[in-house]
Amino acid sequence: MHDLSQFRSNLDAYAARLKTRGFELNIEQFRELDTERRAAVTESEQLKAQRNAESQEISKLKKQGVDTGEQQQKVRAMGDRITALDEKVKELEDKFRDLLAGIPNIPHESVPVGRSSDDNVEVRRWGTPRQFDFEPKAHWDLGPELKILDLERAAKISGARFAVYWGIGAKLERALMSFMLDVHTREHGYTEVFPPCMINSASLYGTGQLPKFKEDLFKVDNRDLWMAPTAEVPVTNLFRDETLDADALPIRLTAYTPCFRSEAGSYGRDVRGIIRVHQFHKVEMVKFARPDQSYDELEKMTADAEDILKRLGLPFRTIVLCTGDMGFQSAKTYDVEVWLPGQNDYKEISSCSNCEAFQARRASIRAKSGRGKAEFVHTLNGSGLPIGRTWVAIIENYQQADGSVVVPEALRPYLGVERIQPESPPFH
Repeated sequence: MHDLSQFRSNLDAYAARLKTRGFELNIEQFRELDTERRAAVTESEQLKAQRNAESQEISKLKKQGVDTGEQQQKVRAMGDRITALDEKVKELEDKFRDLLAGIPNIPHESVPVGRSSDDNVEVRRWGTPRQFDFEPKAHWDLGPELKILDLERAAKISGARFAVYWGIGAKLERALMSFMLDVHTREHGYTEVFPPCMINSASLYGTGQLPKFKEDLFKVDNRDLWMAPTAEVPVTNLFRDETLDADALPIRLTAYTPCFRSEAGSYGRDVRGIIRVHQFHKVEMVKFARPDQSYDELEKMTADAEDILKRLGLPFRTIVLCTGDMGFQSAKTYDVEVWLPGQNDYKEISSCSNCEAFQARRASIRAKSGRGKAEFVHTLNGSGLPIGRTWVAIIENYQQADGSVVVPEALRPYLGVERIQPESPPFH
């Protein structure tokens, strides 16, 4: 959500900046609605002041024994007009709220202008993709051969885009969750939280998923509950309608949760394997920061996501998204892409965004220091990391010619083995 006064004062400049991200703001509609709303508010306030003055005059005349019938009739007419104006103001404010709710965030001035992912800008790389002396396999082949990934049985019980993990494959998922949380809490300064993964509409509105992205969500029938698409939603909303201590900022939180997405707009993309599924598990990072510190915190958050990949020895590149490829809520986003040899390509594994006050204004999250004025905080979120995609990256990057997979050293204390070998299935 945007600050209305700032938006009104910078309407043309904001419209031009929004256009760079492919959003056409109807300036004429905005101004007409704003003018009509402000005129109704002004008339209502003037009539209320006039009614108060008339009521005081009527009271004086009554004490003098003067007949005030005509004046009272005039005041009643004013009351009727005020009621109608207030109803009109509410209707216009609702329209304005809906209009503003559908306008994406303003890109930060440092974001490169572009139309699509082709215009994203790479800022750094780490690690060198391994040169194999055999043809590396994709995880959708290697996982079933190792008997640790089962897509057919998942499809039988849930449909397409679900996965079952067996044996050491399931343990690898659990090990990654513990490893990521341990690094973030012990070394990166985050506090762990475990929130609900069923959330209400107000929470989804607060972070910007509703109303625009309703089709991407799973809804619980006959209840105001939705399945969380990412821990960003429940964790950010922990402080909805609250005023934080500005001196305690930044607040850094990390959470492991299941995540559920319909992937409504992704048909035909990453249809094989577990790159894009309806249920996945993720460790999320969320920050609440003062406006003057939020971009430093974005750099740190991105470095925290990169650090997980470095510890696992997984090559990656980091890009800054252009205006035309950014998410609805974001003012600036870095994507971290991990190298997947089975697909001979880099794939997004973390997206770290500064939403500035966009979410905080929708969710009413402020901060105040001493006697100072309460201001909206800046919210940030980033994957740290999605467990399924990290699982894929390990299986593909550490595969061996004999079909086994070497376990990264950082995970060996969690997994208890140095190599993943084809297992005997726990069924006949």
